[in-house]
Amino acid sequence: MLNDVIRCIIFDLDGTLVHSLPGIAASLNRTLDAAGLYTHPESDVRGFIGNGIGKLVERAAPTVSGDELDTLVDGMRDNYARTWKDGTHPYAGVTETLANLSDRNISIAVFSNKPDEYCRKITDYLFPDIHFPIVRGQLRNVPSKPDPSGALSICSELNIDPENTALVGDSTIDLKTAKNAGMIAVAATWGYHDPPALAALNPDHTIDKMNDLISALKI
Repeated sequence: MLNDVIRCIIFDLDGTLVHSLPGIAASLNRTLDAAGLYTHPESDVRGFIGNGIGKLVERAAPTVSGDELDTLVDGMRDNYARTWKDGTHPYAGVTETLANLSDRNISIAVFSNKPDEYCRKITDYLFPDIHFPIVRGQLRNVPSKPDPSGALSICSELNIDPENTALVGDSTIDLKTAKNAGMIAVAATWGYHDPPALAALNPDHTIDKMNDLISALKI
């Protein structure tokens, strides 16, 4: 595959475009504390992120199940909806890189396991001058990453072939999604999964800061 045929780049959100760990951890801990459960340091919450709010809460409260777990998840959703702006900001170089890609006529999209309702709010708030043709999060009855169907649907809607698409993410989940979809897998080392775990999946490219993306892909 030639790098100069890249027409689309799909980005993960948390840990890739935005540093959201402080906001997620604070909201999670408020929810746990209100339920009389143990809270967690950010370093532990970092390891809970990647598979959506349901799995986040399940990992944070492993002794809870059934209706009680559902109540916790609903509480986390409500708290996060009200407080996410506090503790969420773009990583260095992200806004500039996204603008540069748009100037080069590269389609840019967001695909996250974060609930869909938050994803567009976050991108609209943090990147008001960037046009994302598609921003997609976790939807009910739709498989989450690493299932490739969501990423492939984005390509189909943009009328771009998967082989002409790069998927950039900070997690092993993102890299597996890229490989499952037949896309170029780009590992972002500044996020919430450790570099050795990313390297073990043999990504096509590894970048240590967002400003390196365009040169790595030779766009």
